[in-house]
Amino acid sequence: MELRLIHLYPDLMSLYGSYANLSILKRYLEGLGNTVQVEAVAPGGEADLSGADFLFMGAGTERAQKAALADFLRFGPTLKDLAKAGMPMLFAGNAMELLGASITCRRLPAGSPQREVFYECIGLAGFTTVQEPRRLTGDVYGHTELYPEAVVGFMNKCGVIFGVETPLLSSVEMGWGNEGQGSPEGFHWKNVFASELTGPILVKNPRLLEAAAAAVYGYRGETFPPERPRDTWAEQGFAVTAEQLRLRCEK
Repeated sequence: MELRLIHLYPDLMSLYGSYANLSILKRYLEGLGNTVQVEAVAPGGEADLSGADFLFMGAGTERAQKAALADFLRFGPTLKDLAKAGMPMLFAGNAMELLGASITCRRLPAGSPQREVFYECIGLAGFTTVQEPRRLTGDVYGHTELYPEAVVGFMNKCGVIFGVETPLLSSVEMGWGNEGQGSPEGFHWKNVFASELTGPILVKNPRLLEAAAAAVYGYRGETFPPERPRDTWAEQGFAVTAEQLRLRCEK
């Protein structure tokens, strides 16, 4: 197949090496015999989202996130229609927050006359985010309903997310989730994957990478090949990380 992946705002939203999520997905799909084109979209740039096979946006600073949001709002109606139709998407880091109803920012400069600033988001889901001055950091170990293996990563965020009805990680045994310590994390609806876990999340979790690739095949109406490329280094890295975090959970 000839596949087209869209990378939204790579210059603004590329913290924590999150661009590698798209890089590893591209390599994985090419390993399955596909021709893969990545198209970058800058603020104000033209983009035919409807002709894509996968959409991606990574993490950014809170300032960059608001700049991305100002442009991203124009894609809101189209993106919601595509999500309903099953188009695969990944929103990594605080890009996830743009999918909700709103962001209330309390991370304001010293001496600001305002106590908080409200931003309307695209409203793909009804959850809301409150960005606090304190950053929430630490390792995360949890599970998703997509497959039995654990999901691992590192959290570094300032947003507390309320009202996610369909989280990506249905349980978090260690670390920060959407609403606090040990709460479910991320967002998953149809083929929309979103998580504030860094790592990057598809690099650190080979089974989640596989799930994203399978979603691309399903969207194109194709059978996911039973014989698939394996990255033994990634698998070994995941196994070590998952085991060490599991042991920490048991202490």
